[in-house]
Amino acid sequence: MKALVLAAGRGERMRPLTDRVPKPLLSVGGKPLIVWHLERLAGIGVREVVINTSWLADRFEPALGDGRQWGLKLRYSYEGPEPLETGGGMLRALDLLGHESPFIAVNGDVWSDFDPALLPGQPTGEAHLVLVDNPEHNPEGDFSLGDTGQLSIDGPKRLTFAGIGVYRPSLLANWRDVIDAAGTSPATQPARFPLAPLLRHAMRTGAVTGEHHAGQWTDVGTPQRLAELDVSLSR
Repeated sequence: MKALVLAAGRGERMRPLTDRVPKPLLSVGGKPLIVWHLERLAGIGVREVVINTSWLADRFEPALGDGRQWGLKLRYSYEGPEPLETGGGMLRALDLLGHESPFIAVNGDVWSDFDPALLPGQPTGEAHLVLVDNPEHNPEGDFSLGDTGQLSIDGPKRLTFAGIGVYRPSLLANWRDVIDAAGTSPATQPARFPLAPLLRHAMRTGAVTGEHHAGQWTDVGTPQRLAELDVSLSR
């Protein structure tokens, strides 16, 4: 199974830290955020990881190399000077990930003790997402997790998407129709669009499952959260 680490964002809320260092390369607990992901992915047998890049893209390869130190083969999907958002970045990376088999995708700017070995190799639908308890900065949550593991847009048990999941390439097959219908973003070249409308569209047909991770998770979205996580991991 291949994996994608989403690392193209500008990290506006992290400035000035991200003026010279991409957010996934910021250090916590003695190593860059993205290295925590690479180590965990290598630990479950993933051997090829694609990293999508845009902002300060030239910093990644000097810092990470070709991945051999983790037993990985790293490949870089450069999106140009402007990131393509989550959906567009995933679509562009399919040429490296493959258009047939499911793949793991992880946001490069989160940290969690979630074990990716728990992810299904073959999701029953188009995607399987990891959810966590709602943090202070997202009190309303993102999706509702049903008792049977199905995810829905609305419901009584709304949790926050952890930025960790397994996806089938077919989720992106009709992206233009879904994005146009949602009125979310213009269809640009190269394609720039968010992933959330595609997930919501698939949820309406019961094609997205999920699980609740009750352990540690941090969305490293501010310098304060970065500092707090660094202290916690350095203990």
